[in-house]
Amino acid sequence: MPVNVLIGCQWGDEGKGKIADVMASGMDIVARYQGGNNAGHTVVIHGDKFVLHTLPSGILHGGVSCVIGNGVVLDPGAVIEEITQLEEQGFSVRSKLLISEQCHLILPQYPVLDRNRELALGKRRIGTTGKGIGAAYSEKMNRRGMRACDYNNPDKFAKKFRAYSKHVNELLQNVYDDEPLNTEELLEELLSYGDIIRPMLADTVTYLNDAVDSGKEVLAEGAQGV
Repeated sequence: MPVNVLIGCQWGDEGKGKIADVMASGMDIVARYQGGNNAGHTVVIHGDKFVLHTLPSGILHGGVSCVIGNGVVLDPGAVIEEITQLEEQGFSVRSKLLISEQCHLILPQYPVLDRNRELALGKRRIGTTGKGIGAAYSEKMNRRGMRACDYNNPDKFAKKFRAYSKHVNELLQNVYDDEPLNTEELLEELLSYGDIIRPMLADTVTYLNDAVDSGKEVLAEGAQGV
């Protein structure tokens, strides 16, 4: 079976969220394939409005499984907040959501890097949302940063984060003339998300390929602008 792909042809705000919501009800799986939590898909169900930033639109439909794919950059705190809000409203989320182990994390340093890079560009600045999305993709391409699978080993997570934080603090001080960030405070916050994130981690590439091979209907949902 082919995969259904929803693509926006403008710069966002074309109404993809509404279309995704309509399509999701007829799907077995809805998978976000890129972007971060700067996107905002607004859907209305029985008069109630929901704004989804990271979670796929199918999360609001019973019987639809959802995937956050490896092309997404994941802010662990933001996605947990989104999950919690929906669960408090009576939706089942964690039981039907898989997160790719290969998702790169949006680390707390990234919004700071975004801000400094924008300031350095001056009149050539691009108008970033300041949520660290660009920095996350940049570090992914540079083979730095951290992935969701790092949560599987908290000790290695801490070691890796401390090493990366040292690199960022040197950059902030020596290149951008900014204050260094408190590594241990940021690490404590990040590690606190691990117990919630770990049970949802999966090899989503194999999962989705198996689903397509078995004839399931899959919707690939992009973020704003894609």
